[in-house]
Amino acid sequence: MRYLLFAVVWTIAACNAQNQNAVTTLTQPTAIPKEGLSKATFAGGCFWCTEAIFERTKGVEDVVSGYTGGYKENPKYEEVGSHTTGHAEAVEVYYDSTVIDYPTLVEIFFATHDPTQLNRQGPDVGESYRSAAFYRNEAERQIIQKRIDDLNQSGKYGQPIVTQVVPFKKFYLAEDYHQNYYEIHPENPYVQRVSGPKVEKFVKEYSALLKDKYKKG
Repeated sequence: MRYLLFAVVWTIAACNAQNQNAVTTLTQPTAIPKEGLSKATFAGGCFWCTEAIFERTKGVEDVVSGYTGGYKENPKYEEVGSHTTGHAEAVEVYYDSTVIDYPTLVEIFFATHDPTQLNRQGPDVGESYRSAAFYRNEAERQIIQKRIDDLNQSGKYGQPIVTQVVPFKKFYLAEDYHQNYYEIHPENPYVQRVSGPKVEKFVKEYSALLKDKYKKG
């Protein structure tokens, strides 16, 4: 769970999240993505962070948080967090391929988390926080693998990339209160201390790919 580093204050925040989960059921996205959009699915640790980053990306029409890569049908947050379902926290990105292409999304994915960490991401530990990219066809698999090979050869990280490259099977939408969490809960300690720096790093380093409303100055 996400309160490993934040002691009492974050324990309270986590308890609040659990209370919400007790009364929240799985639903469909409130805004159904329009037809003709392409989809990409990534797991890079906490989905609050990953969702916020892709929401700011030009050409991305919608992003939803959920679970994928496991074997349990219709998993709930507590189940995924117990690391007994095989699922990872992930996002499904709906994008206009005439504005942004799949290789660019893959580049953003690798640039905005640490793909050398095995079954964890920062303070979040366990297989549900693993790094994974889910491909829908051979072309996508090759794009992901090429990015991994290029990064490994560059020596950028100093350690080998452990990101799983796996075929996409099914995506389960996370509970309502997880959707757009970064935007709705800027006061949350985890958002401020973990998600915020990741998002700001993306905004700074990928300004050319930002939607206009997220550009500074």
